[in-house]
Amino acid sequence: MGEARNYQAELVGLFGTPVAENPSVVMQEAGFRALGLNWRYITIEVLPEDLEDAIIGMRAFRMRGANLTMPHKTSVLQYLDEVATDAQIMGAVNTVVRKENRLVGENTDGKGFLTALRREGGIDPAGKRIALLGAGGAARAIAVELALAGAAHIIVVNRTEKRGAALVDIVNKHTKTKASLVPWKATYKVPSDVDVLVNATSIGFSPDVNARPDLAFDTITENMIVCDVVPNPPQTPFLKEARKRGARTLDGQGMIVYQGAIGFKLWTGREAPVEVMKEALEKTMRS
Repeated sequence: MGEARNYQAELVGLFGTPVAENPSVVMQEAGFRALGLNWRYITIEVLPEDLEDAIIGMRAFRMRGANLTMPHKTSVLQYLDEVATDAQIMGAVNTVVRKENRLVGENTDGKGFLTALRREGGIDPAGKRIALLGAGGAARAIAVELALAGAAHIIVVNRTEKRGAALVDIVNKHTKTKASLVPWKATYKVPSDVDVLVNATSIGFSPDVNARPDLAFDTITENMIVCDVVPNPPQTPFLKEARKRGARTLDGQGMIVYQGAIGFKLWTGREAPVEVMKEALEKTMRS
């Protein structure tokens, strides 16, 4: 008798709406194939009113985990058994991991940015001054992870003062990093002592590929590293303007790949084939 065959794939996936254009499946399944894992990543449209049922279904199917995208990152917390400390601080979960019969919430968005900053940007945020444009979900995850990594000061620049103040309050209450708010009422001038400038808004995202944040680009210096969370197109007008001033730049694809790689390891217990996943993502975005 030969070795018994196993036709049962392990399941992970994406819950959100809309999800049809989300390329996570391409990246994750490329990683599974590279390691010879019989895993499948399924992209599922889940309406807000169906999220609880989706989590119940996830338990019933014994799925190994899932990613959460808009609009579920906050509302999913009430249906989980445990939430990691940093995700609790952010108030958002983008990755669920099944540990035996418990569903644990994590947030890999900020960790993905942090990994890209260190590996591709060549900079450790410890002791650095950060100017962060935006205060939405991506900005919140990035701010918390930068603070937990020891950033000295985070300047939150946001048009809606209430949302910006809420993010500043989170950083000041839960970390040792100092945070302050600059209301984005006019063209923002980047202070000369800023080390890292991050666009954590959706400005420049396809299809509005010609848009750029309202800031005085001549205040960007060659001593700064300028980062954009927008993954498509990777070379945004924001980054192009920064390069004209001699600044080093970091595009949004690195954050996408590394947050996916962190989720991959949380689910499978295996180191993610980052280069394979990155190549798959770049290929699908070029097509």
